[in-house]
Amino acid sequence: MRLVIVSNRVTIPERNEKAAAGGLAVALREALEKQGGLWFGWSGNVKETTTAPTVVERGNVTYAVTDLTEAERQSYYLGFSNRALWPLMHYRLGLTEFSRTDYAGYLAVNRRFAKTLMGLLKPDDIIWIHDYHLIPLAAELRRRGVTNRIGYFHHIPWPPAEMFGALPFASTLASTVMAYDLVGLQTATDVSNLIGCLSAMSGARSDGRKVRVGRRETIIQAFPIGIDVEAFRKLAAASVRSATTPLKTTRQSLGERKLVIGVDRLDYSKGIVQRLEAFGHFLRSHPDQRGRVGLLQIAPPSRTDVPEYAELDRQSDEVAGRLNAALGEFDWTPIRVVKKAYSRNALAGFYRRAQVGLVTPMRDGMNLVAKEYVAAQDPADPGVLVLSRFAGSAHQMGEALIVNPYDLHEVAEAIRTGLAMPKSERIRRFERLYATIEATDIEWWTQRYLDALSGIDMAPLEIVPPGIGAKSRARSRPAAAPSAKSSRPKATRRSAGTPEEPVTTRRPASDRAPAKPGRSSASARPAPPSG
Repeated sequence: MRLVIVSNRVTIPERNEKAAAGGLAVALREALEKQGGLWFGWSGNVKETTTAPTVVERGNVTYAVTDLTEAERQSYYLGFSNRALWPLMHYRLGLTEFSRTDYAGYLAVNRRFAKTLMGLLKPDDIIWIHDYHLIPLAAELRRRGVTNRIGYFHHIPWPPAEMFGALPFASTLASTVMAYDLVGLQTATDVSNLIGCLSAMSGARSDGRKVRVGRRETIIQAFPIGIDVEAFRKLAAASVRSATTPLKTTRQSLGERKLVIGVDRLDYSKGIVQRLEAFGHFLRSHPDQRGRVGLLQIAPPSRTDVPEYAELDRQSDEVAGRLNAALGEFDWTPIRVVKKAYSRNALAGFYRRAQVGLVTPMRDGMNLVAKEYVAAQDPADPGVLVLSRFAGSAHQMGEALIVNPYDLHEVAEAIRTGLAMPKSERIRRFERLYATIEATDIEWWTQRYLDALSGIDMAPLEIVPPGIGAKSRARSRPAAAPSAKSSRPKATRRSAGTPEEPVTTRRPASDRAPAKPGRSSASARPAPPSG
């Protein structure tokens, strides 16, 4: 049984190229290598005319990529996918621009992808399609007689029926979801929203998991995506010993000052402008913190040929400049916005250096930066995560400081709370957060989804609470987060009022691997926020 993965963009690795640490692409590549498979999608290239796909073998994986014409790129990718679906899915109805030409181009590219993929499929293939660019692809494959099991994973939010219904042809597009055997989304809220759309627009009946329209039945279920926690932890620990040039420069410029960090692609869904304003509000409200803490916002540009993104680029520069002029000193710049991409090694080091991770999107499917920040922390002296209640990760990470990103005062006060939090409380929160992300890592997510798609495990997914070990795949013993005191299987229980104990000097806690599955130090986690 072969696995076929379809995504909007596919990068063919160089021969003998080592996989980078972590990331979705790495997880999918490993799943393909494990059982053999095909990865199909857009090459990222634009040509005058389209030709037969380029097929390249890399070990146990076959990569098949096709080009787009400029007209297809404009309508399918820049147009309908990123100026209609993206803002709509992120609850930004005012930024949604619908064009019938773009919609026709979106459907046409999905038809062409289906036609091309048909010539590459085998009868027993299992097909896994990814993200909003390819929602109707399964319906196009079914029209051509494909009977294979087909799954879809939606990486971004799914809005309520009232909002999705504002999209012309919304019912037609939503109905194509029923061509899948399994649809995965990030949160229970997204599942409820999609089922609500199908009920309102197609008369679907559902028990909350299985959805039926006519004779067709589809399972719609939450599969919260994770990261490679162990790999990212090692990157961060290594950054202490061999800092990259950007990290060394940052450490030197900060000195003893504290650091608040944000890392996001430059996108209006990430709330970057609002975050800068909130940090300015924090400094105005707490003048004693001026000169003692700085914000580093890493924001590599994206989709620069979409007008809304160009405007966001201008706004972020304007806000940072205004706040720095009003609040800065000759020897201290409160806000630094860096619009370039950094390696995962460098990011891990930045996260570990920062006392507060500021992750405040206005709406996000999951937001893996929140999980990376936690994985990168020094167990003996961890930072504090400030997290938007509108990020999917907030449903899992209740020990973060959960905030409303629209409320600048609330975000500012969370920054103050994080910077002032006692070490014992920071360690308690970190250990519970780490246990959660370790339990639901990228391997867990990949295997759980593929088991469900293959029919091996079709039981409803239960989000694994803190204390359930990922390596046991949520079937047996609880797991402990990396302990600030030792690497023994059991983590020492602490409470907010417990005096801090010295860390052993025989081996730095930052260099130790997480403890093997044992009793967690976490107590019962509060219910996740709604939204």
